[in-house]
Amino acid sequence: METHSARLIWITPEAEKLMGKIARVSNPANEDNPNYEKLLRYCIKHKHWSVFEMASMCVEIETTRAISPQILRHRSFSFQEFSQRYAVAMETELPKLRRQDSDNRQNSFDDLDPQTKVHAEMELRLLFNEAQRCYEGLLDLGVAKECARAVLPLNTKTRMYMSGTIRSWLHYCDLRCWHGTQWEHTQIALNVLNILKEQVPTIAAAMWPSNND
Repeated sequence: METHSARLIWITPEAEKLMGKIARVSNPANEDNPNYEKLLRYCIKHKHWSVFEMASMCVEIETTRAISPQILRHRSFSFQEFSQRYAVAMETELPKLRRQDSDNRQNSFDDLDPQTKVHAEMELRLLFNEAQRCYEGLLDLGVAKECARAVLPLNTKTRMYMSGTIRSWLHYCDLRCWHGTQWEHTQIALNVLNILKEQVPTIAAAMWPSNND
C-alpha cells in the first residue's frame, strides 16, 4: 500500500440490504422487501442516522505518526495501531513540503519555491538519517524500544486498523474529504470514500449526490 492510503478489510455482508431490512422494523410484514434503495435514500435525506449504525466496516490504513493522531480523534471508531513499544519502527519518509497559508494556520499551498524545497529536503534527509542511526544504535545497546522511539521523526510510517459503523464512516468522509483537512489525511479519507462507493453505492450516492464520479 502507498503511504496515506486505506483498503477494505471487511464489511458487514450485504450491508445495504441488511440496513434496509432493519429500517422496516416497525413494518415486519414488509421487512424483507428487496427494494431498499429508495428507503435508504429517504433515510439519508431526512437524517435518520440510526439505520446506518446497523452495519460496520473495517479498513487498514497506511500513514505516518504525524497523521495518525488526527485519525485517532474520531472517537466513535475502534482502532488497533502498529506498536513501536512491541516492534521495531517502520521506515521514515520525507514529508510533502508545502507553503504555510498566512491567513489560515490549518491550511497550506503546494507552491513552495523549488529551490527552497530542495534545500529543505536536504536538511530533512540529514536529520532523518541521523535519527534512524541513533534509533538503531540505541536498540543495539539494549535500550527498550519504548524509549528508543523517542528519537524518531513524526514522519515515521505506521499502520492501523480502523473499524466503525457505516454512520461513522459517512460522517468521517463528510468531514475529512473536503473541509480543510491536511492533504495527507484527505488522501486516506478519499480512499475510504471510494470504498463506500463500491460497497454501499446507494448510500454513498444519496450522501454525496454531486460527487458520484
